[in-house]
Amino acid sequence: MAEVRYFAAAGEAAGVSDEHVSADTLGALLTLVTQRHGPRLGSVLNRCSVLVDGSFSADPKTPLRADSRVDVLPPFAGG
Repeated sequence: MAEVRYFAAAGEAAGVSDEHVSADTLGALLTLVTQRHGPRLGSVLNRCSVLVDGSFSADPKTPLRADSRVDVLPPFAGG
């Protein structure tokens, strides 16, 4: 199961800071977590960057391994 880590507003919307999700692709994972946590998370995900095993990915077809780590990063402000 892929480990999903939510940061800042994404964690607030999900109600958890991390969880494990069984999905073969990034798109399937994002669909599952949106169904699990509701439309509030879905609206936040639309503005987030997603890292799969440390690399940025916006492609829903990105394959996930059982030990993948998916980081969900909302936009950050500051400098």
